[in-house]
Amino acid sequence: MSQQALPRREFDKSELILRLDMTFEADVQRMVLVVDRVMEVARGMSCIQGKEFEVEICLREALVNAIVHGCKGDPAKKVQLTVCCDESRGMLLIVRDPGPGFAVDEIRSPLVGDNIFAAHGRGIFLINQLMDEVRFLGRGTEIHMVKR
Repeated sequence: MSQQALPRREFDKSELILRLDMTFEADVQRMVLVVDRVMEVARGMSCIQGKEFEVEICLREALVNAIVHGCKGDPAKKVQLTVCCDESRGMLLIVRDPGPGFAVDEIRSPLVGDNIFAAHGRGIFLINQLMDEVRFLGRGTEIHMVKR
């Protein structure tokens, strides 16, 4: 699945109405608490009004990928999350993990062949469909997602 080049829309620190930086154990139970807290704060902000569902799904998918693939489910490893909210640009979510990364171009489409019947492998596809901008950095150990 190739990543389409999108124009970058930088978030200016001086225009942010919210910035959260979190680091937490690579544990799904901890992740649920983090997502619930982020979404509680986000629902009170105007930067993603009406688009909370898409943001929550993508945040969960990105964090699960970081925990399962990047940290190999090891709670001794840490996942980093940055959330920025700017009324004119929307919300920026950055998820980082300490894993070895992956080749983004080698991700198989869940819409082709036997992949249609697979029980997993749809997270990045969903993120690409629901977010307005998606970029991978650090060999796939860092994902930037923007919802306007």
